[in-house]
Amino acid sequence: MRMALTGWMALALAGCAGTNGPGPQTPPTAAEGQCRHDGLDRFVGQKASADIGAQLLAASGAKTLRWGGPGMAMTMDFRPDRLTVSYDEAMTITSARCG
Repeated sequence: MRMALTGWMALALAGCAGTNGPGPQTPPTAAEGQCRHDGLDRFVGQKASADIGAQLLAASGAKTLRWGGPGMAMTMDFRPDRLTVSYDEAMTITSARCG
């Protein structure tokens, strides 16, 4: 079941590529806890990438990372273990927030 869900999520994310090509890769899970906001502002203005995503996960303690590109639809459900990172057309991070 987990393999099927992972495959489905990869397929869904592939359909959410930004206007300038695919978004950054999502790094593997690095933590198992709740997301913390402290210190995430330092990532705003940096280029979105898998390496930065790994740094964001480590800094926040979040279990999962969700990338949000320009015009991308996202669910509004709150998950305390998730970090949502938004980026613009130039792949520049515009916000990083828990939930």
